[in-house]
Order: sequence, then C-alpha cells, then structure tokens
Amino acid sequence: MEASGVVVLLLLCHGAMRSAAAVPKLKMSDGREIPALGLGTYLGFDKNAVVASKDKELRDVILKAIDLGYRHFDSASIYNTEDEIGEAINMKIEEGVVKREDIFFTTKLWNTKHKREEVVAAVRDALEKSGLDYIDLYLMHWPIGLNADYSFSDVDFMETWRGLEDVHKLGLVKSIGVSNFNKEQLQRLLEEGSVRPVALQIEVHPQIIQEELINFARSENIIVVGYSPFGSLVMRYGKQFPGPKIDDPVLVEIAQKYGKTTAQVVLRWLVDRNVIPIPKTVNPKRLQENISIFDFKLEQDEIEKINRFNSNKRYTEPSFWQTHPHYPFEQVENPLSDPFRD
Repeated sequence: MEASGVVVLLLLCHGAMRSAAAVPKLKMSDGREIPALGLGTYLGFDKNAVVASKDKELRDVILKAIDLGYRHFDSASIYNTEDEIGEAINMKIEEGVVKREDIFFTTKLWNTKHKREEVVAAVRDALEKSGLDYIDLYLMHWPIGLNADYSFSDVDFMETWRGLEDVHKLGLVKSIGVSNFNKEQLQRLLEEGSVRPVALQIEVHPQIIQEELINFARSENIIVVGYSPFGSLVMRYGKQFPGPKIDDPVLVEIAQKYGKTTAQVVLRWLVDRNVIPIPKTVNPKRLQENISIFDFKLEQDEIEKINRFNSNKRYTEPSFWQTHPHYPFEQVENPLSDPFRD
C-alpha cells in the first residue's frame, strides 16, 4: 500500500473511533465497573414462545451497536439470545475493534434451574452458547422457583443464591445480582448471603419510578439497572397503553430545550437518577439515538416533572405466578394465564 493510502486508512480508522459514543461507567460494590447504558436483547413473546432472532438479525444489531460504542449487553437464558450476542462480540474481538475486557455481558438464570446444583450447569450452558469464557454479571431472573413442568417448586431463593455464590467462587461469573426482587427479598439476601449482590434489575420508567426500592438499593451500594425504560411511550403487544406518549407536552418542552428527542430525555432521566437503562431496539437510527444521551443533564425540577407521571403501572407483571410464596409484586384480581405452560 502506498504511503498516501496508509494515511487515508489511519484517518478513516481515527474517524470511526471518534464516531463511537463514550459511555461512562459506574463502580460496583465489588470494585468492578459497569457501563451506564446497556442494550436489552429480549425480542418479545408471541403466542407460541419467546420470539427468536431470524437470519442473524440480532447478531448484526450487536455488531452495529459495538461500532456505535455500546459495550454493555443484557441477555437471559429464556431470551434465547446468548448465542448471537456472543457471536457478535467474538467477531468484533477478532476484528480488533474491542477486547473481551471492554465488553460487559449480563445474562440470567431461569426459574426452572433454581436448585443449587443446577446453577453451575446453567452457567456452563450460557458460556457454551455465547462462546465466551466468563460472564460479567449473572442475575437470578426471578425469586420464583419452578419445576421443569412449570409447576411451583419449593426451592427457596436463598438456596438458588448459594448456587450463584458457587459460580462466582469458581470464576465463571465475575459479579452476581438479582432481578425482579422486592425490598424485603433484597433485604433477606443481604442478611443471609455470603456474597452481596452488586446489582438489582427492575422495571423502571415514568409510570413506575420505583423511588423507594431504588433509594434502598443505593443505600446498600447496589447498582440499579432499569428495563422497559420507555413505558407507555412505545407500543406494547401491538397496542398503545394509557400514559405519557412520545409527544407528551411536558417531555416535548424538556426535549426542545436540550435539542433531544423525548425518548432521549426519558433515558437521561433514568441516568440522572443513577439507574442504568437497557433499552432494546433493532433499529439502527434508534441505536444511535439511545446512546447519544451523555452530552446533557436534566435539572432537578425536570426530573421531578417526569416523576409525576408515576402511576405504579407495570408492563412485566406475571400474575400467573402470584400464588407462589416468593412472588415479588402485588396480587391482582384477574391473573393472566401462564404463557410458558399453555
């Protein structure tokens, strides 16, 4: 290659590096760092099962996301996305774009693997699917133990936590935490566990601001990760639900002030509350938009305006499990049927 060609190549590479967004990191209680924004990879649920990626669509989204600056990817055994996430990560490592230590990979233990002795096998399965040699953060997806036929098991979540402590000790996972735990369950974990959870993943958006639980987690130096960050701003299950929309006047006014979209304002609202949002999208434009939230900061009165949308509305509410002794949410009068069993 001629010298001029080398110069052009270097300039192009330099431009590509500059175009990738720089996502700040938060320090966890175990000393490790976690990026302040992640990409969720749950693709939804249809009448048959969890929606699967087709024609490597998710892998290609992850490849694009890494180029844009994403380093934090959230998966779970039940999502069936660990394989394509790992494939994309390994491709970018081979290209020299990232090193393994640059990536933060989260996945979760499913409810049918709650016996202590099942946890190691579940983690090894996740590692085999992803092609990675360790998991950065491993979460107990729910405090609810189920048998293989999805009937309720009598496994206590503290037994499951001992299993997470086991894989942590083995070095298969770097950090451990929980998802969808309530305050009382989290308190019990802190009191009875040998390893403290570093992270709590919960549903957080303007309609369920989770102030009490977030404040409790912060008081215990537990990082909060928020899923479903847009709430009613986006369509769910093919329809629009009550609540603030993408053109809500309060959100529009704040967005116009900063030259941002209302979706970016909501993500920034989470970041400014010390919550790590994990929005999901397969749209390249939205991938770019969602990561471009670290060049502005909301005022406290703007945060409080968004807080006023709170109505304690959940979009992830598996009421078909509500008679389980460790169901973490309030019970409802007309529970849903269990899509995992039907």
